[in-house]
Amino acid sequence: EKASRSDAPVIIFGETGTGKELVARAIHNLGRRRDGPYIQLNCAALNEALLESELFGHIKGAFTGAYNHREGRFAAAHGGDIFLDEIGDVPIPIQIKLLRVLETKQFERVGDHRSMSVDVRIITATNRNLELLVSQGRFRDDFFFRINVIPIHLPPLRERIEDVPLLVQHFTGIKRNRREKGITGLSPKAMGLFMAYHWPGNVRELKSALEYAFVIAERGLIHPEHLPAQMTRPA
Repeated sequence: EKASRSDAPVIIFGETGTGKELVARAIHNLGRRRDGPYIQLNCAALNEALLESELFGHIKGAFTGAYNHREGRFAAAHGGDIFLDEIGDVPIPIQIKLLRVLETKQFERVGDHRSMSVDVRIITATNRNLELLVSQGRFRDDFFFRINVIPIHLPPLRERIEDVPLLVQHFTGIKRNRREKGITGLSPKAMGLFMAYHWPGNVRELKSALEYAFVIAERGLIHPEHLPAQMTRPA
């Protein structure tokens, strides 16, 4: 809630599956930009050339195949928030361009020499150790300091195991509301396995385990034999 009230950059640290996207969306929904656009991009999904075009847009003829002008994610996010996931995978040249946006609120489309102004708040997320990447020369220190203004650290599920019953209740409740299955809940033994498991995939894995159990059990209580094999194997 405090992060949402500020326009300062927010960075969300956490392992895969801890809910970084949900936190970014919550920051937007609680903030003064809630009525503006919310644009997100997974920076690890694109190579450098495509990532630059996605972020900043391009003009017609900027490169082979650029048959029309294209609006980038920053222009689309004007007046709102932009969420850049997997920021630790952004190539150094793109980091430099992003640093300029943070410092001047301006950017240039690929192939264009004219600067465009933009009013956005930047939210980033990563499951990587950015300080280690900085020490290895794989991440710019000035860019790191600029995005690391309001850090939010999401603990892995194994460090907040008391949340497991709440999460189970939430996800099974969604299923029941959709009337997809006649599942009534978890048996005590099944819940015991949920509480004892180390959840390397965090909340995402827990949700997947329940999806599997719903398919196998079909109705009534979920028992240990309805759970994925990795949850019932001896440690």
